[in-house]
Amino acid sequence: MYAFEYLKPTSLAEAKAMLADHPDGKLLSGGHTLLPAMKLRLAGPSALVDLRGVSGMDGIDRKGDVLVIGALARHHDVAESEVVKAAIPTLAAMVGTIGDPAVRHRGTIGGSVANNDPSADYAAASLALGATIVTDKRRIAADEYFTGLFSTALDEDEIVTAVEFPIPKRMGYQKFRNPASRYALCGVCVAETASGEIRVTVVGAGANGVFRVTDMEAALKESFTADALKDVEVAPDDMASDIHADQEYRAHLVGVMARRAVAAATA
Repeated sequence: MYAFEYLKPTSLAEAKAMLADHPDGKLLSGGHTLLPAMKLRLAGPSALVDLRGVSGMDGIDRKGDVLVIGALARHHDVAESEVVKAAIPTLAAMVGTIGDPAVRHRGTIGGSVANNDPSADYAAASLALGATIVTDKRRIAADEYFTGLFSTALDEDEIVTAVEFPIPKRMGYQKFRNPASRYALCGVCVAETASGEIRVTVVGAGANGVFRVTDMEAALKESFTADALKDVEVAPDDMASDIHADQEYRAHLVGVMARRAVAAATA
């Protein structure tokens, strides 16, 4: 690990000022991707700006038909929140499957969506529910936010402050996990929004990160049943391929996990 300066602001304004003073500095929230990269010397920021001392960014609240989760809310807090369980129970259950207890007690929703790991569960939920990512500068619809592998619409100095999830009529999420890392080889989220729109999103399987499956959405619009998806094929061309699973297997998993997610949503 290269030498760096450790900074711990107590306000968002202070964090912004520290970033301005260290143009190649990085924000630290949970650190589950950044710190391993630094240990391997794949990243060498001159400073780490630790956001965990910033107050007022870890709240979880329901505002009308929207669930608002502060960027510094830890996975454990979201999974165990009675507010989340009452508003979007599938979201609470989904977050409870992230990593292991050590990861869930330190990782945050803001860090997850800012990093946009291709296997991150929050990306699937955010895109499926039509969430809004709130930053210190603006509000970004999930459809415009996730732009590719570890890539988002965020500016270099922009900080995620909260994520707003519209409460759906129903939602299901199922994933096939790597037995060692617990990351999703394929995770599928199926949701019917309050307006009746059907969304099917996939993480872990796509070569370019989270994506929607429009053919499945159209089939479920006609009949929101697992059987409606049995003849919908997913082309392997745009799937990821690695030592854990090839393109054909991941394409197969998308169909299997999608049918299970629908079954869970209608149970």
